[in-house]
Amino acid sequence: MVIAGLTEIGLSMSKKIDKMKVKKQQVRANHVECHQKFQARIHEVEDSMQAQHLIIEALVDEKDSLLQTIHGLQEANKAPAPFDGEWEEEPEEEPEEEEIGDIPLGEGEIDDE
Repeated sequence: MVIAGLTEIGLSMSKKIDKMKVKKQQVRANHVECHQKFQARIHEVEDSMQAQHLIIEALVDEKDSLLQTIHGLQEANKAPAPFDGEWEEEPEEEPEEEEIGDIPLGEGEIDDE
């Protein structure tokens, strides 16, 4: 009877261990699948960034080409360049401050001097 009880406990534990092994395999498979999806997404983003970088480089080259064309046309037409790439700010003139004594007093105002 004791041997039968121990055998039953052993079989029950063996089934639980088998279920745990199956569950562990499923978890591992899910982990691998998630990792692969994550890696695929990383590659997509890297490819997108690389494509965007190439587009930006092409746009910069096109801008430089257009600026050279504009500059050439301006030279051919002997027109001044509207913008040479350097921004020069004009200094602002500050209004001269009037001294209090220089302000004329109007009629009806009180002179405390």
